[in-house]
Amino acid sequence: MVRRPVAWIVALVLFAEAFGIAALQWFMGVVVDNQDMSLAGLDPDVMSLSSKIGGVAFGLYFALCGLIALLVAVRDRTPAGLGRVLLISAAVVHGVLGAVAWGLVGRHAFLFMMVVMGLVVLLLMTYDGQQRPASGKPQDGTDGDAPVTDAPVTDGPVTDGPVSPPPAPTAP
Repeated sequence: MVRRPVAWIVALVLFAEAFGIAALQWFMGVVVDNQDMSLAGLDPDVMSLSSKIGGVAFGLYFALCGLIALLVAVRDRTPAGLGRVLLISAAVVHGVLGAVAWGLVGRHAFLFMMVVMGLVVLLLMTYDGQQRPASGKPQDGTDGDAPVTDAPVTDGPVTDGPVSPPPAPTAP
């Protein structure tokens, strides 16, 4: 059952972007290799190889972020630890790439980057505070299907906070 389709959409978009970035950078490396031209005295073979390595590295990075989003979708839990850091960094990367794309590529690339950034941020915000234990059952000992009431269950007197007030002083 799909409860929140945001994680599935983010995973799909990040996997498609990983493939697209890797393919584009690889294509640019092939073009540089076929042109056999130097840019400011740089070796064309080094430029071609670095473009291909950069494309593979960015492709793997976005694929890893897509895998994190896929795990969030499958587990229906908030990302934690390194996964959360990777998704936050993916949102930041899309923000920076969007700003660069506005000046170099145009509005459509900027819009795409902002949509992906928005989806990643939505994923992070939607699942925030919805963490469940690894067993999938709530930590309060119930089976998770029991209705939740607002009335507190206590064995002693009810206090205003987690610490009870000190006892009243007695006369000597």
